[in-house]
Amino acid sequence: MIVTPARVPATRPLAATLYGYAFLTDFVLLYPLYVLLFADTGLSVGQISSLFVIWSATGILLEVPSGAWADAVSRRLLLALAPLLPAVAFALWVFVPSYPAFAVGFVLWGAGGALRSGALEALVFTELDRLGAADRYARLMGRARTADVAAAAASGALAGPVFALGGYPAVGVASIGACLLAAAVATRFPEHRAVPAAGPTAGAGGPGPDDGDDEPGWLASLRAGLAAARADRTVRAALLLVPAVTAVWGGLDEYTGLLARDTGVSEATVPLLLLLLWGGMTVGGLLTPVGERLTTGGYAGLLVLAASTLAVGALLGRPAGFLLLAVAFAAFQLATVLADARLQARITGTARATVTSVAGMATDLTIVAFYGAYGLVAGAAGNALAFALAAVSYLAVALWLAARRGAVDARRGGPPPAAGAVGDPGRPANRQLPEKSSPS
Repeated sequence: MIVTPARVPATRPLAATLYGYAFLTDFVLLYPLYVLLFADTGLSVGQISSLFVIWSATGILLEVPSGAWADAVSRRLLLALAPLLPAVAFALWVFVPSYPAFAVGFVLWGAGGALRSGALEALVFTELDRLGAADRYARLMGRARTADVAAAAASGALAGPVFALGGYPAVGVASIGACLLAAAVATRFPEHRAVPAAGPTAGAGGPGPDDGDDEPGWLASLRAGLAAARADRTVRAALLLVPAVTAVWGGLDEYTGLLARDTGVSEATVPLLLLLLWGGMTVGGLLTPVGERLTTGGYAGLLVLAASTLAVGALLGRPAGFLLLAVAFAAFQLATVLADARLQARITGTARATVTSVAGMATDLTIVAFYGAYGLVAGAAGNALAFALAAVSYLAVALWLAARRGAVDARRGGPPPAAGAVGDPGRPANRQLPEKSSPS
């Protein structure tokens, strides 16, 4: 039986701030054009790929430490600081365009993303759990991703006209303004959590102390988060699913502008084709309530659908192929939200942001490898074939899920659970009584 969670009015301030923050964070008019800016500056596909490697390497180095920091200090503070770093990056890009400026900009952007990653998911889940509404996490995050995509779509619609009026500087100034607004909105996040005592024992299998008065410290949070990722196989499996689903299509997203231009359209038309992809991602985020009902087999089928439409759409080599790519990106968006919800449901204890950041680091490591491979394949055979070959990885993930589910069913003799279900088969879901709130 499917239980539909009741509406919880107390979650509305959190939801409103989350959606506004998500929208402004991605309302960046440079998004559909920055790869073209790099190319117009004279960079090759290989050089552009190296910039993406720098971006991801920054995330790898800072992802887990920043997650531990978020568990040790105010997560709201980190969310307010995060958009300020890409604002500086965009200023460098448009006013002193060069490879060194692009590289420094990606370091700043990567650092900003690391500050936000883990801290956002942990703050939202913790606040919902305090209100007794943890079962609404997937829906809120799905809608937040829809706000992300709506912002990207709006930026795509506006990028062309703004570029025609003032070129890259005008687009850059608008992007910087959105970052500053995102930082202001982040200060409105509610945050009520009891900071755990020093030396937390939090792990995947049980909560750590919740009533201490002293901050655990960065190193203690880091140790607790890594211990949580190692200690419980269900957490490990959910953690590994995040990069397996997120990394490749997240990497491909950076090259969609080049794929669009390869269809023969003008640069001014490229953002319009990307609007189709953003529309698909919007639909994917809104389908989260439906996706929560998928069995593991259904989730694997979702990945097969995404991989097939991605490959065919890219190989068509025509603007119409972006309609199929939009279907693929909708499926990838839905799969990503469900993977995140699955991980959050399996984490207990005090190091939630750290464990989430471990998943983010694994994603960044995978993306670095992907960027290198993409640069080699696209340089030799073109963007379309590189997209098609990338789709094969999702068929492998689907087979892994099907095989793993079959093994679990054979051991337990029960039906497969929903892919987005909260909790793990055979053990209670991660439901805790609301904490006594103390403003952070």
